[in-house]
Amino acid sequence: MTKEKKGKRHPAKSYIQTGIRWFWGAVAAGLITATLLFVAAGLFGNIPPFEELENPKSNLATQIFADDKDKSGKPVVLGTFHIENRSYVAYDELSPDLVSALIATEDIRFYSHSGIDFYSLGRVAVKTILGGDRRSGGGSTISQQLALNLFSERATSRIKRALWQKPAEWITAVKLERNYTKNEIIAMYFNTVFYGSNAYGIRAAASTYFGKHPSQLTTEEAAMLVGLVNAPTMYSPVRNYDRAVARRNHVLSQMAKYSFIAQSACDSLKELPITLTYQMQDHLAGQAPYFRDMLRRIMNMAEPNPDYYRNNPKAYSHDSTAWASDPFYGWLNKNLKPDGSRYDLDRDGLKIYTTIDSRMQRYAEEAIVEHLKNDLQPAFDTELKYRKNFPFSNARDPKLNRQSIRQAITASERYRIMKRNNESERAIDAAFKQPVRMTVFSWQRGHVDTLMSPLDSILYYKAVLRAAVMAIEPHTGFVRAYVGGPNYFYFKYDNVRQSRRQVGSTIKPFLYTLAMQEGHSPCERVLNVSQTFIVGDTTWTPRTTDREEWIGKMVTLKWGLTNSSNNISAYLMKQFGPDALIKILEKMGVQNDLPPVPSLCLGSCEISLYDMTGAYNTFPSQGMSIDPFFVTSIKDKDDNTLTTFISHKHEAISQAAAYRTVSLMQGVVNEGTARRLRTRYIPEGQVAGKTGTTNDQSDGWFIGYMPRLTAGVWVGCESPDVHFESLALGGGANMAMPVWGLFMKKVLADPRLNVTTTDLFDVPPGVPEAYSCTGGDDDGELYAPGDDGFF
Repeated sequence: MTKEKKGKRHPAKSYIQTGIRWFWGAVAAGLITATLLFVAAGLFGNIPPFEELENPKSNLATQIFADDKDKSGKPVVLGTFHIENRSYVAYDELSPDLVSALIATEDIRFYSHSGIDFYSLGRVAVKTILGGDRRSGGGSTISQQLALNLFSERATSRIKRALWQKPAEWITAVKLERNYTKNEIIAMYFNTVFYGSNAYGIRAAASTYFGKHPSQLTTEEAAMLVGLVNAPTMYSPVRNYDRAVARRNHVLSQMAKYSFIAQSACDSLKELPITLTYQMQDHLAGQAPYFRDMLRRIMNMAEPNPDYYRNNPKAYSHDSTAWASDPFYGWLNKNLKPDGSRYDLDRDGLKIYTTIDSRMQRYAEEAIVEHLKNDLQPAFDTELKYRKNFPFSNARDPKLNRQSIRQAITASERYRIMKRNNESERAIDAAFKQPVRMTVFSWQRGHVDTLMSPLDSILYYKAVLRAAVMAIEPHTGFVRAYVGGPNYFYFKYDNVRQSRRQVGSTIKPFLYTLAMQEGHSPCERVLNVSQTFIVGDTTWTPRTTDREEWIGKMVTLKWGLTNSSNNISAYLMKQFGPDALIKILEKMGVQNDLPPVPSLCLGSCEISLYDMTGAYNTFPSQGMSIDPFFVTSIKDKDDNTLTTFISHKHEAISQAAAYRTVSLMQGVVNEGTARRLRTRYIPEGQVAGKTGTTNDQSDGWFIGYMPRLTAGVWVGCESPDVHFESLALGGGANMAMPVWGLFMKKVLADPRLNVTTTDLFDVPPGVPEAYSCTGGDDDGELYAPGDDGFF
């Protein structure tokens, strides 16, 4: 008998092995069939109901959209409200490379099977289960993976996965295939999978890792994201870069293997690094975080309860009017879903369309950083070095300093937690003096990791300058930019709408408006002398700020506002009285309960930047007071419009009075306290505005406008107790006006925004175009552009 050649299989053995395979194949087929019948009968639990298959987009993030479009022509997403950062995209919004990468890597026979790929199952059964080859790949189709994503609970044991979860996946996959097109299944898959870094769905993933819409992804970017799904942590390009590259290259190889890309292209793409534009999309990410937070607050407002307003009836009146007349105010409490339940901003995938222009928003944020980081905070830090009672003024009573510090301590979260834990005041004081590791905000470095006691951190933050900007469009009231503070991560307080600070000289244009409304001319002359008011049993004489050579002279109203003369403001207050000033402020949009006192003429009252900017917008809007308008519509996740909003406006002052006040305020920019705007920022074009500085330089203001845009800026510290010592550094012209100038300069440089230096203020019929106030005619003289007068 000759020996059998080495490596040659005996025919009998081959028949036996084949028979064994067929036997176990038949057993497996029988088990699969029986299991499917049991699952269908519900013996192993419930499969996802058809309602879930029809609407798998659960926990969808609410998206807040800007008014402008991105490069792909879609509205810019400012940010989201979410539990899971997930936003739906349709199939036609996907990059073709995403689809190719997914099919090449996960399910090459996707378009030929009906939910279950029996060829792949056979391969798994033979090679993986019988042959023990773990490298042979899985058998789950894209439809099965989508079905798995729809299960709220996944099996925890291998037996349960084999006997219950897999058969349930098969049934669900077949149901999906019967009820949806292949393209719809692809889209649902991309919308349900998790990509790590809090990114649920491809839209969030593309934004998180590359700052793009899914339609804009390149081939290598699409390959990376498809590869990431398999193990979001293991293949994270942020945490495990080398593994991420290897996994991406594997996907590219699969794309080349199945001819989705050429082998030469594959080889070239493999050589590229993974270049990220990474920003984890939490509630702090995105543009306009203070604006988005304001939207959430307003939408959640409840119907005003008079019991909570006993000490502030005016606020109750205002909020009750807002509840009744403003559909956005308390929207979540006024509008219910078809099933009668309340909308959830974090789960229901609402789409909120706003009036914010993302480019103007960016310019406003940049302007704050440029001025405070490069100029203002360094100047303040230099001044602070020489203070004995940091950060308070050397002239301030130390007792008041201690009171301020104590108030800050008791208002802190650390103090409240320790009090809830029944810690003694001695223990709390000791804890506040004990250095701990912390990260603090810094204008120069963004943040600083340091060792600092909680008490020292309170003093440190008191010395950090804050700033806020709001920009609004004349005639429409559209809010185009809204920056509530320096950094939302560290400072949640909104200095646009929540904060009310003394407004200083920014109130003066409203006094002059009273005169213009009564038919007075900017060129009318009055005697420049101090004014004394009788207040109860005492008298009050505003301190003059005019140079000695002008005291006792006849000056025009134009001169008075141009030079921010306290004497002329006091004169106008005597003529019209506090009640008239309050009334016109209310008509122009200021909602505060203001005290009817003479000192209002110098801006002793506290008003929000939101109200002040809105009121100033009346001037370029030809006397129409327009409520700041920030949301145009709200849609549900399926793009059904739920509410459309319109702006509210009314005539507050006459067109003639508005234009005369505009002419007066142009003088402030051309010749007065804001003339640095002309020399450093905006040398051409029609600009009007007013600086404002409060007592002890605690607040710096500038509110100004061009024909197509109004903007207000406030700068100051957390508390008025901390401030510059000198007017040169702490005045509105140095603190706030440069932010306005930088912002508007950026806006003017962007032709897409349609704000130009050739825009002109609307001149009402019968009103002189410009007031020179150089002749003897109180009605002014008409000057053409280029003369020395206003134009």
